[in-house]
Amino acid sequence: MCNLYSMTRNQDAIRRLFKVTRDDAGNMPSFPAIFPDNEAPVITGAPGSERTLQMMRWGFPPPPAGNQLVTNVRHLSSTFWQPWLKPEYRCLVPATSFSEYAPEPNPATGKKDIVWFALDNSRPLFAFAGIWRPWSGRRGTKSKPVDGDHLLYSFLTTNPNEIVKPIHRKAMPVILHEDDWDTWLNADKTEALALQRPWPDDELMIVKRGPEKSDKSAVDV
Repeated sequence: MCNLYSMTRNQDAIRRLFKVTRDDAGNMPSFPAIFPDNEAPVITGAPGSERTLQMMRWGFPPPPAGNQLVTNVRHLSSTFWQPWLKPEYRCLVPATSFSEYAPEPNPATGKKDIVWFALDNSRPLFAFAGIWRPWSGRRGTKSKPVDGDHLLYSFLTTNPNEIVKPIHRKAMPVILHEDDWDTWLNADKTEALALQRPWPDDELMIVKRGPEKSDKSAVDV
């Protein structure tokens, strides 16, 4: 379950790669560590609308029986997700790496390492398959709560590939090839959800492992 990722490329790189025609994100910083309930960049582009870059907060509100933010979406047959699988609520979540905790503690520290995955050592941009929704209520930290209207996002997970499986045997985020971005944003539900599949083994690598809760090793585009 991915609850920490990074997005360290600059705003212009995102606009160019994702062909953004409207930028509502303001002056966007680098994001070497994105945690649940943080704000981060998201790209929307439903049929007939502009491809828009904007800031949203990570994590859907929990279902009635839950008490934690839902940052990862796996079981798409659940009625909880059905309203948000329409094209107008699908999005692309830009990222440069994501992480999982190692399954066993590091003997040297007695704590589990954080293992970072990326497409290669240069940390190129890629996109998770995400969904978003409007929501009203209180979000943010206990010391700095934010009341009001929010835009929330989460992203899909699937079975892990052979690179992720030794670290996290249950799941990995759904990464989309560039040729599939339009399909995810615009296609009917059946065609879009067929993209919920593991990323190819030969296109992912471990780029960092240790105690750091941020990935600061990216380079400029």
